[in-house]
Formats: sequence, structure tokens, C-alpha cells
Amino acid sequence: MALILTTNDRTELERRATSRTIRAEDAKRAKVILMLAEGTSYSTIEAALWCYRDYINRWRWRFVTHGLDGLRSRHQGQQATVLTPALEARILAKTQQRPPDGSTHWSTRKLARVLKIHHNHVQTAWTRAGLQPHRFERYMRSDDPNFETKAADVLGLYLNPPQHAAVFAADEKTAIQALDRLDPVLPLSPGRAERHGFEYYRHGTLSLFAALDTQTGEVLAQTVPRHTSAAFVGFLSEIVASQPRQRDIHVILDNLSTHKTRAVETFLTEHPQVHLHFTPTYSSWLNQVELWFGRIERDLLARGIFTSVKDLARQIRRYIRHYNDVAKPIRWSYCDPSRRITGSTSVSTGQ
Repeated sequence: MALILTTNDRTELERRATSRTIRAEDAKRAKVILMLAEGTSYSTIEAALWCYRDYINRWRWRFVTHGLDGLRSRHQGQQATVLTPALEARILAKTQQRPPDGSTHWSTRKLARVLKIHHNHVQTAWTRAGLQPHRFERYMRSDDPNFETKAADVLGLYLNPPQHAAVFAADEKTAIQALDRLDPVLPLSPGRAERHGFEYYRHGTLSLFAALDTQTGEVLAQTVPRHTSAAFVGFLSEIVASQPRQRDIHVILDNLSTHKTRAVETFLTEHPQVHLHFTPTYSSWLNQVELWFGRIERDLLARGIFTSVKDLARQIRRYIRHYNDVAKPIRWSYCDPSRRITGSTSVSTGQ
């Protein structure tokens, strides 16, 4: 027998059935009563609302007995937890402690289980505080007692170079492997990245000397079988030959032993216009050529296929030739002095 609804009851049930703001369970109960009032069979209601006959009978009986009030849940469940400032402080304090399970960092659900709260509260607190426990950064701390003086010397060459002088940031990238893939490379296609076979053949290695002209961004480079002091002196001679005679040349270098041999000292005595400036220890990030080495690694070396050491050298020279056609000087600035640690810092660069 179909239920008989008053106009007010039908209006309220229709509002609940179509509402997007009330609980889904309340909307489902309203639909059951409306379908019963239309004379819909139990089997049709079961199929349409994914429920059982007992469910339909229960809420029919409650509506007949108590009206609209009978469609309310008798057990409303656990009271919602509110993210209060005190709870947020607990979350942040616990986040800075080690998890008890021996892991190195928290996840939202792991911390929520310990604090007996919903993991969404943990995520909200972390987002507000800018916390990302799954991430970490590395830094290099220099132990050079003259860090400030040496760093100021290098940065001064970038920001205020000597007039009529050339400034180069130089270094070497050693043991570059000439890797040849044994399996065909599967090219990039829609929805699929380029794929390389796991196996490779190594034809050998070479080293790359590079000097970045800090005023133009152009790179002067030389490939050699091994990085030795003699090879480095030969590269310095290349730098001198690229500049007008008697022009002062300032070269920024790290503290590698091949940069400080007797052969280098002899070269400097014979070429008084060449001045070497060394970065502080463990601070090669102050050398702008490291940025260029990172670029050629990403653009060519990491995914390149080289059939021989000569082919590797040829491709490096071709890359440098095209790079110099559009080279720009690097803009050098501190990006976040507030994060500065004694003997180290964060640096922002761009081209």
C-alpha cells in the first residue's frame, strides 16, 4: 500500500532528496519514502537505491510512526574534530619528533594514527606551516676560515669585474663515459617517455675542461684523455690565446690539486696577466661553470648515445658551438639570505 504524504512532508522530502549539502544517507532515506508514496515496488527500490528490503521496511515504519523526525539517525556518530590552534600546535610539535616505528619521517596517516585524529587535519596543519616531511635538502658547509674573504673575491668578479679584463669561471668534468646502447632506443610517443635499454657498452672516457666567460656566457672548452696538471696548463694557454695580448685574465677555480702544481706556478710566472681566484673549500657551487656543466649533463651526456670516444668529443664540440650561438651571461644573486648558514648559502641563478 502506498504511503500518503502531506504537502509539507512531500516538499521537505523532495528538498532532502535533491540536496547536495546534507548527508548522503539522509537523502537516500528521503528517496525511499518518496518512491513508496508513488507506489513503487520494493524490488524496484532495491535496484534503484542499492538497498535491502529490511532497510526499506525500517525507514517506512519510522516515518509512519514518527513522521519526518523518524528519518533522523539515532546515533550521529563521533563528534567532528575541529582543528584548533592547540591541536595544530600538537601536530607541528609531534612532526618534529622521530616516529616510534623506526622510520625517518612521518606521513599524514601515520601521524594521525598516533594522535588519534583524521589525517586531513595533519595535512592542513602541514600546509599552513609549509612542512613537507617526505622531502629533504642537502647543503655543503665550508670549513674554510677565509670563506667570507674568498667568497667576496669571487662574487666581486661576477658583479663588478675589473675594467678591460676578462673573467672566466673554469673547471673540469672528469671521466665522461662514451656509452653506446646495445638495444634500440624506443622513441618518445604520446603517453610514453623515450626508453633506453638497460645494457650498454662503454667505449672509454674523456675529461672536459671548460671556461665560462662570465660577461658573455660563452664557453671555451677542450676535451682531453685524462685531467692532469699538464692538460690544465695547456687549457690555460688556450684561454690566453683566445684573448688580446696583455689583457688581464681572471680565472675562477676550485681547490683541485691539479690547479696548484709547480707547472701551474711556472705558467703564472710566464704569464703575469693571468690571475687565479680560488673558491673557498667545499664551495665549488660559487663557480658559475658548474651551472653550465649541469646543463650539458641534462641536455647531452645523460641520455646521449656515443659510438666511440671520438664521437663523444665530436658531439660535445657541436653542443658547445650551438650553445655559444645563443649564450647569455648568468644572473647571479642570493635568493634567500634568511636561510644562510655560516660557510654556505643558497644561490639563485638564471639565464
